[in-house]
Amino acid sequence: MHWFILAVPLALASMSDQPLAQDEALPNVQPPAPVAVPLSLTEIIALQTERYRRLTVPVTIMGQGPYRFMIDTGAQATVLSRDLADQLLLFDRTPATLVAMASTRRVETVSVERVGLGTREFNIQTAPLLETVNIGGADGILGLDSLQNQRVLIDFEHNTLAVADARSLGGNRGFDIVVRARRQLGQLIIHRAKIDGINVAVIIDTGAQGSVGNPVLQRRLRRAREQADTTMTDVNGVELTGQTLVAKRLEMGRVGLANFPIVFADSPTFINLGLSDEPAMVLGMAELRLFRRVAIDFASQQVLFDMPSTSGSLDRINFTNQASRLD
Repeated sequence: MHWFILAVPLALASMSDQPLAQDEALPNVQPPAPVAVPLSLTEIIALQTERYRRLTVPVTIMGQGPYRFMIDTGAQATVLSRDLADQLLLFDRTPATLVAMASTRRVETVSVERVGLGTREFNIQTAPLLETVNIGGADGILGLDSLQNQRVLIDFEHNTLAVADARSLGGNRGFDIVVRARRQLGQLIIHRAKIDGINVAVIIDTGAQGSVGNPVLQRRLRRAREQADTTMTDVNGVELTGQTLVAKRLEMGRVGLANFPIVFADSPTFINLGLSDEPAMVLGMAELRLFRRVAIDFASQQVLFDMPSTSGSLDRINFTNQASRLD
């Protein structure tokens, strides 16, 4: 049995002030609009890598910090750890329902003022509180409510993250692949991808350690090689065990990713995004790190990929026996 923890803040896609019935459809909740200081300069923030190989950046709150926040392009809401909220004396809390990869749970939320990321400062209207252990030991998660109308540029080669408008970041120059996406609940979903010839909707999620697929895709991948089941723990601390299959090839535009594992879960996340009746998957950090740069542009609804150089950069990727490769 192969065990690893996969905290998937993508699952923060729905919050409400009433508990959900078991067969109730999850509501379409738009993320609250942040109050932001307009950007005048591109802000480039050095990345740290937290223990599950995702991304954290320094964030200040009400002039205090910095604190380590994970960047998650799949999470609808910005999240604080309960420990940090207690430390900041944020005790004016209201209940909400949080949908995670494996579960739906009642949580407390707080309003957070003066969240600082680089030169930007904005307010978060509703931030769920989660246990530190369930978000990889980080102090919080920066979700879509703090990233809208921006381009998030992750440079794995130089270990930096840039947040600004696309023009300030050089536009589309230097990127090998530009893929159109559609916005759904604030998230960008690539609908023209294929896995082993099967049309699939792909969510680019910097908060997911690996790739996760829905049951419809699982049924279609009948010829995929099977691995041992994998156990995931979501941001609510609930475990879910899913079958792991190795896909032969994922095609997005002119790029192909070959031989990478997908864990399958009948998750409320896919239901909430309206992706329960079609093949869909989350593309996580294990695969994104194969590229030299990845840009998620929420304003233009594009995802951009920069292939590794031919100077041996692929040799620097830490492969497992079932690791991906770029074709």
